[in-house]
Amino acid sequence: MTDNLFNDPQKLAAACAEAMYANDAATRGLGMEIVAVAPGEATLRMRVRKDMLNGHQTCHGGFLFALADSAFAFACNSRNHATVAAGCSIEYLAPGREGDLITAIAREQVLSGRTGIYDVELRNQDGHQIAMFRGKSHKIKGEIIPAPEASAHAE
Repeated sequence: MTDNLFNDPQKLAAACAEAMYANDAATRGLGMEIVAVAPGEATLRMRVRKDMLNGHQTCHGGFLFALADSAFAFACNSRNHATVAAGCSIEYLAPGREGDLITAIAREQVLSGRTGIYDVELRNQDGHQIAMFRGKSHKIKGEIIPAPEASAHAE
């Protein structure tokens, strides 16, 4: 079964997302849910709660950034290479409102060597674009799910 996991990019992406989500208290604590994952892609969603509103009664930009950043993280770790953010930016295009269901769709644009570039589109439940995020990733040592060879040497 494990060998099959490592030979199927889609199954591996799903397993990586499941493992990361289990260890990601911030993503879970903000109520984010994984909608879909694939190699180099991830879709997450989050409902805007009252405690996420700023003084203008719109969703605080930090929560929108966090949603985009989480989608970015799941996308760039989907191939089982431990990967971190090297830099990110966001452009806010429209406000999120209390009760909105914001969906973040992360897509790999470039993957070359140890770096990648990912774009994340944030949309509300009506399909209106809320923000655009761009993240640059950097591969570090390690894997999300240990390869079978690593497990055999650990015993």
